[in-house]
Amino acid sequence: MLVKENLTMLTDFYELTMGNGYFESGMADQIAYFDMFFRKIPDRGGYAILSGIDQVVDYLEHLEFTNEDIAYLRSKGIFSEAFLDYLKNFKFACDVWAIPEGTPVFPHEPLVTVRGPVIQAQLLETMILLTVNHESLIATKASRIARAAQGRPVMEFGSRRAHGASAAIYGARAAYIGGCCGTACTITDRECGIPALGTMAHSWVQMFPTEYDAFRKYAELYPNNCVLLVDTYNVLKSGIPNAIRVFRELNPKTKGIRIDSGDIAYLTKQARKMLDEAGFEDCTITVSNSLDEYLIRDVIMEGAKIDSFGVGERLITSKSEPVFGGVYKLVATEKDGELIPKIKISENIEKITNPGYKKVYRLYDNENGKAIADLLTVSDEPAPSGDGYVLFDPQTVWKKKKLKNFTARNLQVRLFDHGKKVYDSPDIETIKQYCREQMETLWEETLRFENPQSYYVDLSQKLYELKQEMIREHRDRNESEL
Repeated sequence: MLVKENLTMLTDFYELTMGNGYFESGMADQIAYFDMFFRKIPDRGGYAILSGIDQVVDYLEHLEFTNEDIAYLRSKGIFSEAFLDYLKNFKFACDVWAIPEGTPVFPHEPLVTVRGPVIQAQLLETMILLTVNHESLIATKASRIARAAQGRPVMEFGSRRAHGASAAIYGARAAYIGGCCGTACTITDRECGIPALGTMAHSWVQMFPTEYDAFRKYAELYPNNCVLLVDTYNVLKSGIPNAIRVFRELNPKTKGIRIDSGDIAYLTKQARKMLDEAGFEDCTITVSNSLDEYLIRDVIMEGAKIDSFGVGERLITSKSEPVFGGVYKLVATEKDGELIPKIKISENIEKITNPGYKKVYRLYDNENGKAIADLLTVSDEPAPSGDGYVLFDPQTVWKKKKLKNFTARNLQVRLFDHGKKVYDSPDIETIKQYCREQMETLWEETLRFENPQSYYVDLSQKLYELKQEMIREHRDRNESEL
């Protein structure tokens, strides 16, 4: 976490009222299991990128109710003194597992699993959802935008349009994991080592008597990063000619222009022609101005001459679909050491949960390294192995695939063991590289922007039968009560 702080009270109020209720009902030590997962990929895409786990770890390390917190809760007049005393002496005691940051993830698989006293496990819901939902949303959008750029660098420029300071900071971090090359957010560079990038604003140009004066002074000051903003007045009649004049006079080591408005495809093609004719084939062209993956894809298809992109508001807010939609659901309890699966039933099939404490495996083809599918199993099942292992679609069970020559990898890693952190978060470069490598295991059909091939998240036979049995029991119980 960039700023170490106690966010224990950043929780929905009903987590505390339920906690008080559990305590007063003698359930304070009842062990519960919760899964955090999501149901729908943003932008109708084929994958999402998990981010935010490092911030979850930091949050869990700093759980503590202060005297001020206790005084505030006492002032509400609804919490028992015994419960307030429990909070005053709060000691985190949960087990936590998660899929590592940077992993491509899919609907209905547990991204984070929490096991522990129900009061504690319930309390974590808000911050786990807030953190993972936001950062996964931005990392996913950044991945789509970076892929649209086809290898051209993409800079995250969205701080001023982010939904608050934390959204700017952690959004920049998530964008870097997802594929951006750097950020305009300086504090994220200082704290995370993500390259801070930028050139000039139109105000710099306006502050000088002429555009030429503004460009010349900038080139004098920053010869190793001389990228000039050429659209303050007129790109082709003023901006490019003045940039060429300064390049000829001062010959800065790094030469570049940025265009922030107008018809990008047309202007960049004309700019490239003018720069090349002037002998500055090494001058780069950067564009910005309300870009997203679709606009980037289109201008490249139109033959735009662009070396890099700066993307702001549509990335940092994921403007096209600004909600990730992750949920946190009870999936099991324990009684006398026995695991008791729990299920949420809904008329909407998508909202029926997968019960029990589970493991999630990714199955890779040993011949080409591609991911075949993900598989959810009951926790005590052995890892899938051996030729002839059968996968089936849990919604359309007649769709089956018999596997051979594959490797199964358990995706979740342990973060906390009975409240003690046992996980060392990788540095940001390691996470970014891991994300890049994992993206290469996905099929191109899954990566399409429109109508991507669905990646299967299947259930083991044992888990499928458990789920169906619990649905039948619920139906039979309801019918007997009629």
